[in-house]
Amino acid sequence: MRFILIISITLFGVAFAQEKKSIPVKAKSEFTGERLDYRMYLWNFTVGKGYSAVDKELHFKNNRQCYKVDAAMQTLGIATWISKVDDNWGAYLDTSELITHESYRRQREGSYRLDELTVFDHEKAKAYVQTADKKTGKFGNLRVYSTPEKVRDVVSGFMFLRIVDFSKCKLKDTLTVSGFFEDKAYHFKIIYYGLETIETDIGKIPCHKLIPIMPDNQLFRGENSITAWLTADENQVPVKVDAKMFVGHAGTVVTGFRGLHKQLKVLPND
Repeated sequence: MRFILIISITLFGVAFAQEKKSIPVKAKSEFTGERLDYRMYLWNFTVGKGYSAVDKELHFKNNRQCYKVDAAMQTLGIATWISKVDDNWGAYLDTSELITHESYRRQREGSYRLDELTVFDHEKAKAYVQTADKKTGKFGNLRVYSTPEKVRDVVSGFMFLRIVDFSKCKLKDTLTVSGFFEDKAYHFKIIYYGLETIETDIGKIPCHKLIPIMPDNQLFRGENSITAWLTADENQVPVKVDAKMFVGHAGTVVTGFRGLHKQLKVLPND
C-alpha cells in the first residue's frame, strides 16, 4: 500500500515549497486549533483515513514563534490485510513565513519502520537529519545536506499552498516551487486551472484546481496524473486529491473539519 503514503504526501505537500519565482502570497493567516479529516480511496473503496491538525498553542524553535502541525494517516479494513500503514508527519513552522525549523516523521508500513528528525538551519542553508535506531530508539547517525533558500518540508508545503493568493493567478499560470525531502532537494511546477466545484461527503465546495507536473515514474499515469483542489475561500483547505495510477484511481477527499478561523463555504449535494 505504498501508494497511500505517496497520495498522502501529495495531499499534505503537493508543493513542499519555497518559490523560486515570485508567487503572490496573502496576508498573514491564523491556523491554531484547526483539524481537517480525510478519507483515502482506491477505485470506489475506502482504504484509509487521515487528518492534519494544528496545535492550539504556539511553540518556539530557533527563537522563532512556530505553529506545530501534524499530519497522520492509516489504512482501514481490507487494506490493512495487504499492508498496514500508520504514519505521522509533523513540523514546527515559523508563523511569519511558514518556513520549517524542525520536522519529524514516524512511519509504520507493514514491516517497515522509520523514526526521523530533521533540523533546518536557514542561515547556513543546511538540513541536519537523524534517524532512530530500530532496537534502542535513540537518535544518531547525523547526516547533513545542503538545502534551497528558505526551504520547507512536506508539511510546510501543505500549509504554504493555503496562503498563495490564487485570486491573482490567471488560468494556466505556473507556480515553480522547491523543497527538501529525505536527502534531496526537489523542484515542481504546478499549473493553476481556475475554479471548479467539487462534490464531497460533506457537500459541494467551490475550489481552486491545481495540477502538478509529475516526472516520469512507475506509479502515476502521465505528467498530468494528479489533480488537487483547494477551497476557493480564505481558508484554502485541501479538499481533494485524485491520482490516475497504472492500477486505477486513488486519492483523498475531505470528510470533516473543525476549528477553522474563517467560515467554510459548503453547498448542499443534489
